Amino acid sequence: MLASVDALMGLVIRAVSILVLPLAVLLFLQWPLREMVQAYSRESNDLAQVLFALYVSIAITAATRTDGHLAADTLARRFRAVTRHRLKRLAAMVILLPWSGFVLWVAWPTVWQSLRGLEAFPDTYNPGFFVVRTAVALLAVAVLVQGLIDVCRRSPGADP
Repeated sequence: MLASVDALMGLVIRAVSILVLPLAVLLFLQWPLREMVQAYSRESNDLAQVLFALYVSIAITAATRTDGHLAADTLARRFRAVTRHRLKRLAAMVILLPWSGFVLWVAWPTVWQSLRGLEAFPDTYNPGFFVVRTAVALLAVAVLVQGLIDVCRRSPGADP
């Protein structure tokens, strides 16, 4: 089951990673839309905010999966693979799981209210701000799932 959840998380990360392309296009188009077309730049900005929120909510977990995030590994790189794995497991148990649970607990009422009302952007009244708020919960769930995967994963060199 762990392998299935891990594969599903990898699939989600790959699917969401494609959002960086339309995000870049929307950010690039804001200036020409504002200066030359004199329309739709705010809509472009709002949609870019939605895509950015979704992208970042999963990108943090992607960095954790590949050990691409900032890490204090000056000493850890000298450790054996088994020791590094145990430290990663301990960090997931002590930091990632409680943090993601706390974020879900604190953010859920606001996320639920925004989702239930399909909240619009406050400045433009364009639809979609509820997606930005929901991305906070998505980030916490992704971190929680990845933390559980890291806690349950076998150590390198462990018996099958």
